[in-house]
Amino acid sequence: MDFTEFNDFLNTVMADNGFSHLADTEKSRKLYFLMQHMLEVGKSMNLTAIKEERAIIVRHFLDSLTVEPFLPQNAKMLDVGCGAGFPCLPVGIFRPDLAVTALDSTEKRIHYVQSTANHLALPRFTAIAARAEELGHDPAHRAQYDIVTARAVAALPVLAELCLPFVCLGGSFVAMKAKRGNEELAAAERAITRLGGSVVHTKSITLVGEGEGDERLLIEIKKVKPTPADLPRPYARILKKPL
Repeated sequence: MDFTEFNDFLNTVMADNGFSHLADTEKSRKLYFLMQHMLEVGKSMNLTAIKEERAIIVRHFLDSLTVEPFLPQNAKMLDVGCGAGFPCLPVGIFRPDLAVTALDSTEKRIHYVQSTANHLALPRFTAIAARAEELGHDPAHRAQYDIVTARAVAALPVLAELCLPFVCLGGSFVAMKAKRGNEELAAAERAITRLGGSVVHTKSITLVGEGEGDERLLIEIKKVKPTPADLPRPYARILKKPL
């Protein structure tokens, strides 16, 4: 796919999914570089199971942008379990006002994400290799972020304990879930409350691209009180006995 074909398809699906207000040629060129770079690096490193270019546009790029309406201007954002850089890299491209931090426990992926952000000239982007349950006790990061995102990392009862400690009072954690997210939310209500959170909004989205639409559920959890000092627990305990 050359850039013209990429740009035409991107603009079409962005309009179909309500993102046309974000589109411009410079950002499109950065997304095109991101796609080509990810596919090239992916030949020697496991970055994504999605290899078809149009599917990447819809299921990685547009999926990442579904979180954009939740992001306040000039906010500090943390993407927990960023993997190959989603949603943090597309968000960094389309929202340069944000200070974006990408977090993942795998150093090779974090090196890829940071070097890619450098190639994209994202000025306020930082990538950290660390475990969320450990970094969540670091005063430099605990309760320091206006917005925390996580996409397809773990079940919500586990994810809430990993993510909410990073959120400042009044800030939000946005969990990016598939269509069964409501089931996870029901199982996570007790954990969310104990962690200092309150569910304020859920938004169902069907991504329109090629073929059948992909259903998504975004869950916004507001930080209404501090997370207890003993949380998060070690990861083995979180998995063994969710809150």
